[in-house]
Amino acid sequence: MNITESIRVALDGLRTNKMRSFLTMLGIIIGIASVISIMTVGRGLSGSVQKSMSSMGARNVTIMVQNRDPDDGMSGDQAPRTADDMMTPEMIEAVQLRFGPEIDGLGISEGGPQGEVRVGEKTAKVTLNGINEGQAQIDNVKMLFGRGIKAEDVKGGRSVAVVSDRLVTKLFGKQLDKALGKEISVTLPKETPTYSIVGIYKYEQPAFANPGASTSDPITSAHVPLPITKKMNNSGSGYSTFTVIGKVGIPGEELGARISDFLNRYYENNKKFHITAMSMEKLAAETTQLMSGLSLGLSVIGGISLLVGGIGVMNIMLVSVTERTREIGVRKALGASNTNIRIQFIVESMIVCLIGGAIGVGLGAALGYVGSNMMKAPSLPSIGAILFALGFSMAIGMFFGYYPANKAAQLDPIEALRYE
Repeated sequence: MNITESIRVALDGLRTNKMRSFLTMLGIIIGIASVISIMTVGRGLSGSVQKSMSSMGARNVTIMVQNRDPDDGMSGDQAPRTADDMMTPEMIEAVQLRFGPEIDGLGISEGGPQGEVRVGEKTAKVTLNGINEGQAQIDNVKMLFGRGIKAEDVKGGRSVAVVSDRLVTKLFGKQLDKALGKEISVTLPKETPTYSIVGIYKYEQPAFANPGASTSDPITSAHVPLPITKKMNNSGSGYSTFTVIGKVGIPGEELGARISDFLNRYYENNKKFHITAMSMEKLAAETTQLMSGLSLGLSVIGGISLLVGGIGVMNIMLVSVTERTREIGVRKALGASNTNIRIQFIVESMIVCLIGGAIGVGLGAALGYVGSNMMKAPSLPSIGAILFALGFSMAIGMFFGYYPANKAAQLDPIEALRYE
């Protein structure tokens, strides 16, 4: 009996015992479906995280003042700083002069208070965000009309603002360009400053938005010149952080290390604080690695079902050998070799697992797509994952089918013919 005949006999056996065959496959179906669905959801989340990181600036490197001793219970922004601990405008200018050929832009921002803008009977909440001329590039802001904040606006502390299309639509209607040049007054707790609209940007939902935040009526940012929010916050002239964009081809982690080394010369006598750098490239790589490790771990747990399913296949194949003892005796009496008998039962076991694996792949892909879509990261399994799952299911069939097949091959033909 050749391989083709063995496959045909195996399929005939499946059709004859449909319920038993399905129950035999069930463990394989559940195992493969679990692994495929987990890998699909993990793939979708990894892709979503990478996309979010890219939108935040894949080449961004953030330079920040950090506590030297992370074990004192106060690290990062929690540690109180004095004016002497902050980076001065002169330090940042020195960075631009020293690393100018290696960076495409440098951005500084400082959040301001939240207020309300009223135009007639219409109102909208807005948060003032002070920025320099380079921050829009850092944030990858997409301008729709007008212009962004310029260096002249920052130097002069001009009362101009770049607002979102959401705010303009709510206050002035759908003709966005008509809002350019109009003035808005922002009612704050202590004052009501007025700004002239010089630009309109496209609002995009933040990648890591607060789950409780409204998506239909979000509180958007009004970008104003940096000195405005610094004056409102009474934060002095120093900065705790700024961000640079490295030129294409320059590793962000390496650039950040050299900038922090350069600035730490100013902090040699500062016993509490120093300068550190965080590369978005490194953060994205670490996040992707974490997601991959998590998916792998969950897949291994799902793979336990495959082990249980394989044991179930072995059990049914042993039952099949017992039921077909006379058939084996007849085949051996007609000249079938031990290898022929062994191949027949191994092929049957592999067919059972392959069909179960194919059903599991389809079920896992459907569950994975639904799950990833619910997490707003729709994805389908990769071709590699599908081929791996099918190959692994066949390997399970071969491994767990070998013992029953070997037992069948070693039956004595005379004893087998006497079996009732």
